[in-house]
Amino acid sequence: MFGKIGLEEHYAREDSLQESKRAASPANWPERKERLLDFHKLRIAEMDKHGMDMMILSLNAPGIQGMHDIPQAIEYARKSNELLAEEIAKNPKRLAGFAALPLQDPDEAAAELHRCVKDYGFKGVLANGFSQIHVEDSSYYYDLPQYWPFWAEVEKLDVPFYLHPRPGLMSQRKMYEGYGWLTNSVWGFSVETATHALRLMGSGLFDAYPKLNIILGHMGEMLPANIWRSTHRLNDVDYELKFKRPFSEYLQNNFYVTTSGNFRLSALLTAMLEMGSDRIMFSTDWPYENVSHAASWFDNVEISEADRLKIGRLNALNLFSLDL
Repeated sequence: MFGKIGLEEHYAREDSLQESKRAASPANWPERKERLLDFHKLRIAEMDKHGMDMMILSLNAPGIQGMHDIPQAIEYARKSNELLAEEIAKNPKRLAGFAALPLQDPDEAAAELHRCVKDYGFKGVLANGFSQIHVEDSSYYYDLPQYWPFWAEVEKLDVPFYLHPRPGLMSQRKMYEGYGWLTNSVWGFSVETATHALRLMGSGLFDAYPKLNIILGHMGEMLPANIWRSTHRLNDVDYELKFKRPFSEYLQNNFYVTTSGNFRLSALLTAMLEMGSDRIMFSTDWPYENVSHAASWFDNVEISEADRLKIGRLNALNLFSLDL
């Protein structure tokens, strides 16, 4: 299929490479580093070769969210967004951007998002999970009350929020002891991100701001497969609940998922059955995954051509108001 649009596609600054290096094998690192720092040569060549029209780019994880010093996070976010805007301006028909935000300070984050959307034409925000504030061993999730004015600005700007994974803090990894390889994309990323998404649902956020759209990668971080049980078992809990609707309704009405890094028919069909093909979008997870793998799988996966077109292109065109 030609004309695909990808929206979990990453870049790095020279000084943000270290976290990505930790997640790569020594054999893979030289190529991955080259991919992360590249905006045009390698990236566009892969897009041309495999039928991608556009990539929406975002800073590599954990990015701003891993900076517990608030002034540093604010400055780093601003500089990262300026860099991304400069690179997009060189090829705006092929590249677009998600803002990196200093969510350590919700007011600054809202102001930076407004600047990025209005001045740079960015298509939304991608945040790498929880934020650390003041001390390294801290985790602040975005269901907390101090973030609700920020969510009001997101809804007002009418842009999506991509909730991207990051590993849990070292102090919270007891169950992974002896199995460190479980903490990242093998398993822990999905556990961390799906739990964060459930916190957003459970806080009543989508009742207060019903037009919010949250994007989850990797075919929904296991939520489409588990949302029925989570919704069902709420009937048997003895807690005061803050939300008004079943979790399954929030997933269907306030969430999108992408195919990034999860190239499996059964996972795709589960998401389609639970959410509908209007709520799924193609992505690759470049440079951590190969565009060739993502595109070859998607172009040949056994779904209808109408659904392929929606997932590969039309849903992103509509959600991001792209002029392609």
